[in-house]
Amino acid sequence: MHFPIPHNEPTLSFAPGSKERDLLQKEIANLRSQKIDIPLYIGDKEIFTDKKISVQPPHDIHHQLGTFSMGNKQHVQQAIDAALSARSSWSSTPWQERAKIFLKAADLISDKYRYKILASTMLCQSKNAYQAEIDAACEFADFLRFNVYFMEKIYADQPSSTSEITNSLEYRALEGFVFAITPFNFTAIAGNLFAAPALMGNTVVWKPNEAQAYSAYFTMEIFKEAGLPAGVVNMVIADGPETGDIVFNHKDFAGLHFTGSTKVFKSLWKTIGGNIDKYKSYPRIVGETGGKDFVLAHPSADVKVVSTALSRGAFEYQGQKCSAASRAYIPQSLWPQVKDLLLNDVKSFKIGGTENFENFVNAVIDKKAFDRIVSYIEYIKTSPDAEILIGGGYDSSKGYFIEPTVVLTKNAQYRTMCEEIFGPVLTIYIYDDADFDATLKLIDSTSEYALTGAIISQDKAAIAHTLKVLEHAAGNIYINDKPTGAVVNQQPFGGGRASGTNDKAGSYINLLRWVSPRTIKENLNPPTDYRYPFMDK
Repeated sequence: MHFPIPHNEPTLSFAPGSKERDLLQKEIANLRSQKIDIPLYIGDKEIFTDKKISVQPPHDIHHQLGTFSMGNKQHVQQAIDAALSARSSWSSTPWQERAKIFLKAADLISDKYRYKILASTMLCQSKNAYQAEIDAACEFADFLRFNVYFMEKIYADQPSSTSEITNSLEYRALEGFVFAITPFNFTAIAGNLFAAPALMGNTVVWKPNEAQAYSAYFTMEIFKEAGLPAGVVNMVIADGPETGDIVFNHKDFAGLHFTGSTKVFKSLWKTIGGNIDKYKSYPRIVGETGGKDFVLAHPSADVKVVSTALSRGAFEYQGQKCSAASRAYIPQSLWPQVKDLLLNDVKSFKIGGTENFENFVNAVIDKKAFDRIVSYIEYIKTSPDAEILIGGGYDSSKGYFIEPTVVLTKNAQYRTMCEEIFGPVLTIYIYDDADFDATLKLIDSTSEYALTGAIISQDKAAIAHTLKVLEHAAGNIYINDKPTGAVVNQQPFGGGRASGTNDKAGSYINLLRWVSPRTIKENLNPPTDYRYPFMDK
């Protein structure tokens, strides 16, 4: 059996008067009108606990969408047991049959559940319609469809044989369970982190971020309807350290699929290393973490391209993307024009809830994030090394709103040029046109991260030179575009250094991490005498 080569899911516009706009607005109203009780999913059971955590839109914190059940150590252990119990049957299921389930889930996402998964993402993660569309509908469906395509290619990759010897590679699921820890900011990434290992025959314990529990609920309902067997994916929301204590001490822990903070990922790696003697096999550790992503404008750059890359790259989804532009290097000759264009863009932004489709900027995810970002803004306001050109305001009375903030600094090593903020704050450094090469070295050495970067230039030689000098400064480089917005099968995503293991989500590379190949040789004409010809007299 061969499955059709997939195509990227078309993106809907949600323009005024469009059918999709009307359907989405109706679904938003529908979800706002009800309260959903979100369970834990363990084996074939939906478990509701006594500890309920309220779910509110970050942009409308006084409105309750529902609650989710908070689990404990016992639930984590039950989830592991359920995953291990399901492993034998699931791993031996023919890959074609596994594929059908994930393709069905993709179809449900792009059709029947499209507006529900979009509305839930808009409400619980405060994404506008377009940001939700490219994430929860298009990218999520793309991950599932292209992963099936990649899986088929992997299984088809076989060694050579001879007339007397046949050789094959068997791509086995890992020996044990996979633990997926997922972020709040992308419904698609959360889904892919458990779906990629599961597609390859693994069973998974999934710990979604609490702030994404609402859309995670709909994700689980989609996969149940698609026919995913009980126990293949077990969703548990519980205290992080408690969960880790159970998972990382278990002998059958086989792999970690992680997206989140660099600090947490490093801590988990240390824990796994310290427990290495407890495991049956060396666990696979796959992580995509933080970024301090740059936009570099060459003196030849088109100023409108620069300003648009900054406006979109820094402020879409409130800068809550690990790939968001957060530091920029602009040549002195272009700065007056770029400044005018950028500030005019930011002045035109409308800020508010996601239900109003005119709003470009919405709320940051929660109070913890709000307070962290505000602390950076207040630091900038009192710093002699930087000035706020626009923005700097914030208000949490109705929702966690922070104005898009553009900062200018004369210190290339300024704090907000180096540290990940994960919010709508862009810091700009102006360099002398003659210092382009020195600026490349600054970019390469300023941050510990190496996730994404953008080069804006009309000079092909300058682009080639930049790519060489910044060889390890980013895992994804964008030329004449913003440094964010990777598309499955077009720009495999991931970075190095402190940004992660660079196992490229959205490609076959990631799937290879979730199998353990076995080589099988069969001799069709086996020897019957130990002697070799060279031994003859």
